[in-house]
Amino acid sequence: MAKPKAAPKVDASAGGAAAKAPADSVYIGQSIKPESIAEFIYLRLANRHGLITGATGTGKTVTLQGLAEGFSDQGVPVFCADVKGDLSGVAEKGESKPWIEERAKAIGFTPEFRAYPVIFWDLFGEKGLPIRTTVSSMGALLLSRLMDLSEAQEGVLNIAFKIAADEKLPLLNLKNLQTLLEGLAARADTLTTKYGNITKASVGSIQRSLLVLDQQGADHFFGQPVLDIDDLMLKDGKQGYISVLVADKLMESPRLYATFLLFLLSQLFEKMPEVGDPDKPKLVFFFDEAHLLFKDAPKALLEKVEQVVRLIRSKGVGVYFVTQNPLDIPDTVSRQLGNRVQHALRAFSPLEQKAVKAAATTFRANPAFDTEKAIMELGTGEALVSTLDAKGQPSIVQRTLVRPPFSRVGPITDTERNKVIADSPVQGKYPDKPSDSEADQEVLDKWAGGPAEAKAAKADEKDATTRTGGASRSDGFWTTFGKQVVRAVVPAATRMLEQSLKRGTRRGGGGGGFTGFGLTSESDQDDKPNKPKD
Repeated sequence: MAKPKAAPKVDASAGGAAAKAPADSVYIGQSIKPESIAEFIYLRLANRHGLITGATGTGKTVTLQGLAEGFSDQGVPVFCADVKGDLSGVAEKGESKPWIEERAKAIGFTPEFRAYPVIFWDLFGEKGLPIRTTVSSMGALLLSRLMDLSEAQEGVLNIAFKIAADEKLPLLNLKNLQTLLEGLAARADTLTTKYGNITKASVGSIQRSLLVLDQQGADHFFGQPVLDIDDLMLKDGKQGYISVLVADKLMESPRLYATFLLFLLSQLFEKMPEVGDPDKPKLVFFFDEAHLLFKDAPKALLEKVEQVVRLIRSKGVGVYFVTQNPLDIPDTVSRQLGNRVQHALRAFSPLEQKAVKAAATTFRANPAFDTEKAIMELGTGEALVSTLDAKGQPSIVQRTLVRPPFSRVGPITDTERNKVIADSPVQGKYPDKPSDSEADQEVLDKWAGGPAEAKAAKADEKDATTRTGGASRSDGFWTTFGKQVVRAVVPAATRMLEQSLKRGTRRGGGGGGFTGFGLTSESDQDDKPNKPKD
């Protein structure tokens, strides 16, 4: 049987059970059965990612809040989404409550109530600083996911992005993209041979999806100035800032929420330099309601998520998914999550029983208890915990009481929030409204309208085609075939008629008729014998 994690160093500055955790770690809580063992995450292994799961009301938010505080105290910046509004309390000092006192006593923990440095962000700019990016930075794949486009429509959108890159056209906000698509539809005939098939039906469907996106408030998200990734990694003295994304309203558009967080992860992956295995993470990213990211996701998107999660570790970023059901996370992603906290699950249906069994199999078994049975018996604030030990191997799972937060448990008031926003270190850097240039839109308007010379040439070509009787590009097969028949048959019929008339004239010697159709010439009348008169 493997030995549980040892505590090689003691952090004497922390009271109670926290003193049993190494100084270079983040304390989670204390296991009390069969023996008291501190559960923690080594800082140097925190970028091996993690998973927090459990049914509603089992304590996931408190666990997330405690971990965010622990990383901040270690000088590690944190980004997390506040889905219900409860997480905003991290910005204010906590206070003693009966359940906090009871939990602290049970694990020998001494709470040190204090507030933490926080920056509030909001895609809508209502309860936090506006957070924006450009359409071109979002990319065709994520934008297609955001609008739930079909494969054909996604292909047209890819063409639009390619043309914007080739023509050096600005693509900052939704209006820019709408104008680009208008020009795409108008030039479909000339662009198809170079870029691929472009149908007006697909363009129209994309435009309709953009309109829906606009009505959901996405126009606040697309534009300039864009979010500076460095502003997510600020410190206040020795503490890392906790960036809280206000997501209660954003959750009304779950696809926008999931796509934005994935985009943010992708930006971190692309822009942050390689650091290998640092002593502690550069940033810890908590992805709450993670099931929204993977639900009905196309294969291309799942591959991108897997790639980002697998490789972003070397950029010094730890990603922690928070969700209710461990089955929400695909196996290709789940196997990369080394630090796990499992709160209680309920198993009333066969599907729920399957989820419990799946969760149990992800842990390294503890002979002291039945893991599968324990998952259904856990109380609020209690969890099964397994993290990576000093050698990077999963530790034996332990039943753990999670330590209470130092900050407020519950939401803050609007007055308190406004004060935090006003004191933000990046206040004034992100205006309430996008500051996009009108000149960029004029460039797109000119491209979509096309040069006057091209329009005139096209009109002249159309007139010439009409005069010569040529087939236009819009003619169907049978129309074109009919025109060709008329052009071939009419001249031949005319020649036949002329030749017949000439032959009749030679026989009759005068202005003849057309024999063979019951008509006779005057000479034919003279050659007939005269009838006697009565």
